[in-house]
Amino acid sequence: MYDVVGVGANSVDYVYRLPQFPQPDTAAAKLRISSHLISCGGQTATTLCTCAAMGLRTTYIGTTGNDPNGQRIRDELARRGVDIEHACVRDTINPFAVILLDEQQGERLVLWDRNPALRLQPADIDPSVIREARLLHVDDVDEEAAIRAASLGREAGIAVTSDIERVTGRTGALVGAVTVPIFAEHALEPLTGERDPERALRAVRRQRVRLKPGTTDEDGMLCVTLGARGAMLLDGDRLHHEPAHQVQVEDTTGAGDVFRGAFITALLRGDTPDRILRFANAAAALSCTRVGAINSVPTLEDTLALARVGL
Repeated sequence: MYDVVGVGANSVDYVYRLPQFPQPDTAAAKLRISSHLISCGGQTATTLCTCAAMGLRTTYIGTTGNDPNGQRIRDELARRGVDIEHACVRDTINPFAVILLDEQQGERLVLWDRNPALRLQPADIDPSVIREARLLHVDDVDEEAAIRAASLGREAGIAVTSDIERVTGRTGALVGAVTVPIFAEHALEPLTGERDPERALRAVRRQRVRLKPGTTDEDGMLCVTLGARGAMLLDGDRLHHEPAHQVQVEDTTGAGDVFRGAFITALLRGDTPDRILRFANAAAALSCTRVGAINSVPTLEDTLALARVGL
């Protein structure tokens, strides 16, 4: 039995540290690379590595290429304790990204590519794997597969968390299928028309109740990550907000994915909503002090230590 099944994306990232972001028609249009490295990542892959680092049993359902980068990501997942028995290997190159990192601010720009042949299909989801899990996590990269998996998770009576970063015509169905939606802040306004994150979460709550009247799971948790401002969680009608920990930022790549992995860990541990946010914020903050996505995953001990600061 697995603690966490993850359905979604992976990537091999080519990270280039720059003295500043490029600016056309200025002296910064041509910059020397300060340093560079190859780092594995991807939304669900990074979340699962975080869960595994914190002692959870995990398995990955997603597609990889049959090229050297596909082998690289499979090896990295396995090395970090993520089961890859259910990963699909396709006859194409693995997803990859070029990440430009401003070494002064720690912010990044991401340029990515993914062959359509890598699309995960609903038929690729094995219901028996999901039924054996304590929790299912999905991202929004291959939405139909994510909706199928989330629906199976609901039917099995397990918690289903999400990584929702964009809004499409199928986002509403995905939000309705999961039990604990976790949003990136920029996705909430186009989804709800509300700029304020609290009002947006309450709007999502109302939408979910309208879609499934008479159910009770809509009284559960809704969460949004707020970057340097921390994170916010609506539990029933009660709002929780925890500020971010102040750290020296090296790279924000993967911080939201690490947040979700730590959120899942605390949720399965039975923590209260405020402690879930505090723990997840601590993990995300620690990840920002390191370069790379999966490379930045913190240990359970370091995360607990930072989460206790101020208690």
